[in-house]
Amino acid sequence: MTVRRIAVLLAALIVASAASAQARSRNVVLIVSDGVRWQDVFTGADSAYITRAGGGAQDTAALRKDFWRATADERRRTLLPFMWGEVAVQHGTLWGNVLSGSEAVVTNGFKFSYPGYNEMLTGAADPRIDRNSYPPNPNVTVFEWLNTRPGFKGRVAAFGTWDAFDRIFNKERAGTLVHSAFDPLPGPPRAPQPSRALERLYRTTTRPWGNTMSFDAFMQAVVLDYVRTKKPRALYLGFGETDEWAHEKRYDLTLRSLHDVDRYIRELWELMQSMPEYRGSTTFIFTTDHGRGDGPFWTDHGKDVVNAERIWMVMLGAGAPRLGEARNVSRVTQSQVAATVAAVLGEDFVAAYPKAAPALVPITKK
Repeated sequence: MTVRRIAVLLAALIVASAASAQARSRNVVLIVSDGVRWQDVFTGADSAYITRAGGGAQDTAALRKDFWRATADERRRTLLPFMWGEVAVQHGTLWGNVLSGSEAVVTNGFKFSYPGYNEMLTGAADPRIDRNSYPPNPNVTVFEWLNTRPGFKGRVAAFGTWDAFDRIFNKERAGTLVHSAFDPLPGPPRAPQPSRALERLYRTTTRPWGNTMSFDAFMQAVVLDYVRTKKPRALYLGFGETDEWAHEKRYDLTLRSLHDVDRYIRELWELMQSMPEYRGSTTFIFTTDHGRGDGPFWTDHGKDVVNAERIWMVMLGAGAPRLGEARNVSRVTQSQVAATVAAVLGEDFVAAYPKAAPALVPITKK
């Protein structure tokens, strides 16, 4: 072999090694904002709904001032500055902009929450799960499975504002922390003052959706404290206000809630990047459980709602492909999320559960 040939091979090995090191992840965070339209993600605020008649907006002037801009690119960056800023565009990939030839869909056919979360977390649709009141999930989620893998036991947790997450994750069987709705806060009973204040807010704040749904801001505070103190390696976050306000035909509050979720993700990202346990070795996956209808059906979803199967996905950080906004690519599905959560950690979920859809990325070597 010639010296030149050896040099070329060495250079290739160095590049491959660097790429592998860059892609390797030790931690993953799956974040879901319930029922967010792909149109809002990719084109920003929609003028058709910045009205009282079309979108139930109470202060249309303030809403336009905060979120309306001349172009779709400006509008989406205004609505989701973190997702469309440096991190998401330069250090990740976004799928689901139908206008750019990228399609992301649910495959369960029901197009509402419990079937969507099951598909997302277990890698396959289950026709038995046909209602949001369905009992504890008979299927094993990727988070329950990760808790059995070396290095993950006791370092897997799920937080959600909806009480159904107890059933979706099968809390009793899973053996992991699942904190939902207005559950007591995780941690010791004699917590420091900030936690006691938050606990009081959980107990005393008026509950507009009853006991089934808490506020995104409350959950965010609990999550930040948990990450600082417990340092989980596999974390799930389920924000719910984006769906609740849409069902109440309040496009103004839907946009503001989505804008807040983008800020919460930035807060968590910056916190983790400030900690040696997470810095440069953490993957974020951000998506939704179902889409919504078009035109006047923007508040609706379900098996009879056309195009409510259209969703979107974002991946950033370690292990994420760096394509920016995906264009003219093959369709991706909600069922691919579970295997992707495992793959970035070097784990093969499909080998354990062959019905699961393949990951969006190759399995990284440990």
